[in-house]
Amino acid sequence: MKKSLVTGGAGFIGSNLVDELVKKKHKVIVLDNFYTGRLSNLSHHSKKDVKIIKIDVSNSKNLNKYFNKVDYVFHLAGIADIVPSIENPNKYFKSNVVGTLNVVEAAKKAKVKKFIYAASASCYGIPDKFPIKENAKINTMYPYALTKWQAEELIMHWAKIYNFPAISIRFFNAYGPRSRTSGAYGAVFGVFLAQKLANKPLTIVGNGNQTRDFVHVLDLVRGIIKAALSKKVGKIYNIGSGKEIKVNTIAKLIGGKKIHIPKRPGEPNRSLADISKIKKDLNWFPKIKIEEGIKNLLKNIHHWKDAPVWTPKSIKKETKVWFKLLKGK
Repeated sequence: MKKSLVTGGAGFIGSNLVDELVKKKHKVIVLDNFYTGRLSNLSHHSKKDVKIIKIDVSNSKNLNKYFNKVDYVFHLAGIADIVPSIENPNKYFKSNVVGTLNVVEAAKKAKVKKFIYAASASCYGIPDKFPIKENAKINTMYPYALTKWQAEELIMHWAKIYNFPAISIRFFNAYGPRSRTSGAYGAVFGVFLAQKLANKPLTIVGNGNQTRDFVHVLDLVRGIIKAALSKKVGKIYNIGSGKEIKVNTIAKLIGGKKIHIPKRPGEPNRSLADISKIKKDLNWFPKIKIEEGIKNLLKNIHHWKDAPVWTPKSIKKETKVWFKLLKGK
């Protein structure tokens, strides 16, 4: 039986990955500090299939015992969100860079077959060429993006110097069951669904004509697992749908009243992944169309019943913080 370890396995993407690994008969170890992850995301699994350990990988130097006889490591632990990263860059460096180094060292010592890193497309900043290729210019706009990219650089360096069998996958906008709702500007689906459930208007940033490349989490985890089982090492891949969707289109598909809130500086107008490399190397293709994905989310909207609801007032407050920080006040 294959043995996999997932850091951040109680989070949105991590828990969906755990589900898929269990389906594939992997024995799974989850390391999570439950900062944003939820135990309820994993409660349907038996202890026989999934072992859950509450631990902060950025604080713990002694991770080796959890990596014993592990075949595959999926490193998804880390903290996201833009404004908090500007307010507290040290926290982000510790979690996203130091945490990654600790996990990489434990995985290297355990001689794992493959190490998959959940990187972020935020490393591209505001690109001027579309679709965005993996060799596009790196332009990190805030500490969250910087620390995610620094961790990727560290992993690729270990792949080169120590023959460490790693692959980095740059996620574009993932959506699907258990989407995050934290971060007023970050997790658009989680924000919209929580607002719809609470009968509040959907808050659209700017005019809503900005586009994002939304990839369904089940397509995403299929890609992650394909990368782990492949013979490829030392590679970086984009993972997205390869299609641009307007935020207005998402709001229309979800339905309900809408209000517009100010657009903040440093937010790209477009996002579109070039996914030709992952298609060619791993024979991975996105299968779930946005209409189908949203339809399924609306069927299971009760999942967002306890989610915090972002209001124009709370968003305005976060926007003020953003402007203040950018001006260095």
